[in-house]
Amino acid sequence: MRVSAKSDYALRALIEMAGRTDGVPVSAEELGRLQGIPHGFLQAILADLRRAGVVVSQRGQSGGWRLNREPEEVSVADVIRAVDGPLVSVYGLRPESVSYNESAAVLQHVWIAARSSLRDVFEQVTLRQMADGKLPKAVTSRTGDEDAWQPH
Repeated sequence: MRVSAKSDYALRALIEMAGRTDGVPVSAEELGRLQGIPHGFLQAILADLRRAGVVVSQRGQSGGWRLNREPEEVSVADVIRAVDGPLVSVYGLRPESVSYNESAAVLQHVWIAARSSLRDVFEQVTLRQMADGKLPKAVTSRTGDEDAWQPH
């Protein structure tokens, strides 16, 4: 799987929001400055997140962006789906919608298994956990394997 800049930036901005305890909206300018995200790109990402109900905007002098749901209710998978669509797609289709001839039919099972594997991590990790720097044991145990850190 390739993590897009859009997903990475969205998660970084949301971790920044989740880490704030004052509940005060944060401007896109400040989010961009703190996380090194280009302003125009961040505005488009925030619009996608608003459409998905993850964030809300507040106008006015003390306006900005804030989470629309509790950070423990928003998973990495929710964010990726909001800005990039399905976790796994094949030619823009969900893996269960792709059909192959008999000799390649097994490939559909590979795509479905890959999606399941991604869900095992992305649906378990929430904005709250990331903002607190405390990932679930099932996730951290995967990073304990030296091979996980090696490019292949």
